[in-house]
Amino acid sequence: MSLVIDVADVTLRRGRSLLLDHISWWVRDNERWVVIGPNGAGKTTLMQIISARMFPTTGRVTLLGERMGSVDVFEVRPRIGFCSAALDDQIPGDEKVRDVVLSAAYAVFGRWREEYAEQDFARADELMKELRVDHLSHRYFGTLSVGEKQRVQIARALMTDPELLVLDEPAAGLDLSGRELLLATLSELALDTGSPTSVMVTHHVEEIPEGITHALFMKRGRIVAMGPLHETMTSETLSRTFDLPLRVEETDGRWHAQGRRIGR
Repeated sequence: MSLVIDVADVTLRRGRSLLLDHISWWVRDNERWVVIGPNGAGKTTLMQIISARMFPTTGRVTLLGERMGSVDVFEVRPRIGFCSAALDDQIPGDEKVRDVVLSAAYAVFGRWREEYAEQDFARADELMKELRVDHLSHRYFGTLSVGEKQRVQIARALMTDPELLVLDEPAAGLDLSGRELLLATLSELALDTGSPTSVMVTHHVEEIPEGITHALFMKRGRIVAMGPLHETMTSETLSRTFDLPLRVEETDGRWHAQGRRIGR
């Protein structure tokens, strides 16, 4: 299998802050990764780098076979689907849902004078149906619930048929029903062999959808562990990642974690 992501000895500094500290990580074609860790671990920063939206201070980043720094990022970005709650503020609240998805074909927010082919409209309609938001087609994006916005964003991220899908905390801010509806969608994507290679970020093991194959654990800008999910997702690894005695278990394809009493 070919490498989709190849991050080698990457460090990122912002002023006196060290956000990423000598990160080396690679993702192969058709793998589905979860990146997990506490606040401030560097997860979102790493997602910005692997979606070609940020450059490291030092180190080498190769995405989809292209060495960052020696290629036009605007040629690489359309090949990467990116979904983040942080993007909500960039999408006009009075934009109709269908246009939010459709405008991804031009990598813009807010439809204006772009011209779209019939296959673009068909692709947008197909994705909205797959993500179960087709009934929201004529609603304004600003009127949607958090969960509905996340599913619309995922449809938009898939619009250009990307080779890599990056989901930065897709379940953030969702209530229980919204989370479960979204995880059902993410499981379908992860289990579909035709879906792109994917990386998703979460703080909570309960938000890991069925179909995830690998895990990367981060703490304070460093890697704690990485590898196949069922080999790395252990109570010991999770406890080291969150600096807290934790017990993790899997039931029917879903993971659950809880604190352990010190001394037990």
